[in-house]
Amino acid sequence: MIILVTSAVGRGPTQLSAFDAALVAAGVADRNLIYLSSVLPPASDVRQVARIDCTPGTWGDRLYCVMAQSSAGVPGAQAWAGVGWGQDSTGRGLLVEHHADDERGLRGLIDASLDGLCRNRGITLPDRGIEVAGVECTGEPACALVVAVFESAAWNSAAVQPPLRLPLRRRAS
Repeated sequence: MIILVTSAVGRGPTQLSAFDAALVAAGVADRNLIYLSSVLPPASDVRQVARIDCTPGTWGDRLYCVMAQSSAGVPGAQAWAGVGWGQDSTGRGLLVEHHADDERGLRGLIDASLDGLCRNRGITLPDRGIEVAGVECTGEPACALVVAVFESAAWNSAAVQPPLRLPLRRRAS
């Protein structure tokens, strides 16, 4: 399984639009993001890319991912997001996602979490990687985003099932 990891930043008139701009810049907009817990299946191949140019699926499909995002809305404030991972020789492993106000703090959180998750399981994951993004608010809200994309799935059941019809409720007078 190939898992693509990328980072991006975005700006906009609101924090939500800044987040959307970061999704567009990362190449994962126009999908319904389904957040996964942070476990890598055996034989996973984590690849860092500048942008996800061939996002799996099409408009509105489910996109399974691990994601970290952080927003800043006050001029001078920073937003940092990161995803770190560790793997053993079989390719199985763990991912962690964090956000912070500065890069040093972010990297410390990611390292401490990976160490703790390994300790909890009594395992060692010697092959490690990290992807971080940071942005400073200069006026408009800004968002930093890191996303690890697993796979997508279409909404096949919608074509098979009849539309759901709910009874109308009358308002009490």
